[in-house]
Amino acid sequence: MKKALIIFAREAVPGKVKTRLAASVGPQAAAGIYDGMLRDVLEGCRRLADVTPVLFWSRTDTPFEVLAARYGHQAREQSDGDLGERMGNAFAETFTDGSDICCIIGSDSPDLPPAYIRHAFELLEGGEADAVFGPAEDGGYYLLGLRENRRELFEGIPWGTPQVLETSLERARSLGLRSAFLPPWYDIDTLDDLLRLTRSAPANARRTREAAGRLLKDNANLTPSEELAP
Repeated sequence: MKKALIIFAREAVPGKVKTRLAASVGPQAAAGIYDGMLRDVLEGCRRLADVTPVLFWSRTDTPFEVLAARYGHQAREQSDGDLGERMGNAFAETFTDGSDICCIIGSDSPDLPPAYIRHAFELLEGGEADAVFGPAEDGGYYLLGLRENRRELFEGIPWGTPQVLETSLERARSLGLRSAFLPPWYDIDTLDDLLRLTRSAPANARRTREAAGRLLKDNANLTPSEELAP
């Protein structure tokens, strides 16, 4: 059974990526952190031996050949439209290319355990679910896996709000899809998120941790919010 892992990515251009993090650390540093995050995500994907990663890039002036050489893997362009339209089109393109099972992730969770992704494919391949969701702590999802293309799943979703997962599950039920769930995980969008990563056990996300370590060493004034502070 042919398995594909769609990865949504952006080019690490200062001012264009991780804007919430950039508000605390500056656009140049935020872009460097994001580059490390993306490379860590790809490193984790390499542990999935029977899964083909496919990078879908947001629109950029850099030729895809350059991005493919820089990061490896297949490089394709995301379509126009909102997040749901772009995700639906990416699934459609990947299924059309012959994949039997597809999962999609972003590049905001560099320390996501590869075992979670592997389990999503196992649930789909074993026929235990038609859709697999990885709940994100912000109310969205960090992973979605499907056994077939279902564009309707992406219609009418309030993208960018805490209701994304809840609304998506309602839509899945209305389509008669059986849903399964992975453990919750978090995205790195803010300085607090990045500091949370540095305080966790260093099992993975080596590049992100190294970039964060250099940043914190050079900027001793960077401190967490009261919520994260010990």
